[in-house]
Amino acid sequence: MSHATSSHVAIVGAAESPYTRHPAVGTTTAGVLGDAVVRALRDAGLQPGDVDGLGVASFTLGPDHAIDLAWRLGLHLRWVMQDTNGGASAGGMLQHAVRAVEAGDASVVVLVAGDAMDHAAHIRLVKSYNQATVDHLADLPMTGPNALFAMLTQRQMAAWQLDRTDYGHLVVAQRAWAGLNPGAVYRAPMTLDEYLDAPLVATPLGRLDCVPPVTGADAIIVTSEERATGRRARVLAVTTAYNVDDQAGDGIQTAVASCAPAAWERAGVAPTDAEVISVYDDYPAMVLSQLVDLGVAGAESIKDLIAQQIATRRLPVNTSGGQLSAGQAGAGGGMHGMVEVVQQLRGRASDRQVEARIGVVTGYGMVLYRHGSCGNVAVLEAVA
Repeated sequence: MSHATSSHVAIVGAAESPYTRHPAVGTTTAGVLGDAVVRALRDAGLQPGDVDGLGVASFTLGPDHAIDLAWRLGLHLRWVMQDTNGGASAGGMLQHAVRAVEAGDASVVVLVAGDAMDHAAHIRLVKSYNQATVDHLADLPMTGPNALFAMLTQRQMAAWQLDRTDYGHLVVAQRAWAGLNPGAVYRAPMTLDEYLDAPLVATPLGRLDCVPPVTGADAIIVTSEERATGRRARVLAVTTAYNVDDQAGDGIQTAVASCAPAAWERAGVAPTDAEVISVYDDYPAMVLSQLVDLGVAGAESIKDLIAQQIATRRLPVNTSGGQLSAGQAGAGGGMHGMVEVVQQLRGRASDRQVEARIGVVTGYGMVLYRHGSCGNVAVLEAVA
């Protein structure tokens, strides 16, 4: 486990290349990544010539690499990285970017994540995610990670005394947030009955529990506070944890539990100070696990938190609609939540804007065999 913290580095721009379930013919991963970079720079009031650092996360950029993308975008760099750790990539790249800016290795860093993820690309990824998948899972009559997380959800339901209605309240609330987000792929209102009546995919998961793959990309701009102008999101802390249970744990507790205490301590705030939260939401059970791991609620009180805070939207969780309604753009899934919290803290979230000074983003990802093995926590503060 490693830690990073800073009160002198900020995120000054954020943007999303529009998500779509059905990309136009000719859409490429490099194209959507580049579009997100251009939009983020415009949001920050910067030009490509200002950029000297680039971090890229993508499952489908190959055979190109980060340096190829830099060349295609006309960027001249002193610092470059490529992260392939899925939903944990945004926090991981932010941690490195903070250090790079602090050390003077780069002054303006663009972090971008995303994929051109049509049906064929999604099937290829699911069947060859890693060697464990190829050797042990791909030939089974299963629906990729849906079956794995169905078992994890069953375990969570039994341990925490939850039922499908509890998960439904969370999914319905996120859809309500999505209705306020013009960038969300699914915006039509959803009722609890519609959630419960959706076809089952892998018991107890229904169709609306499973994150929809989309094409798109997300990007943020990281620089020093001395260089920053206007409203920004100061990086108070970034903490990460990898392979903390060696895939031998129950999966209900995520790596977020290992790095959250240090994040709160280094940021000088508490879970109760978080006024807007984005947690990685490939499945509803993982939202609840990360909220508990963050210290926002205990396992014994999570049912009440759902009913009293999340369903009512008094606690702003996944205000973009999350990936469950906005879509999962491959490796861009973790950056999606980062962009949303940054825009909330900068007052740029349009109709879904909430009043928030402290925002929190979690990353979760990389199913090595049974469940995710990586996690991170970023604590951000709004600065005028």
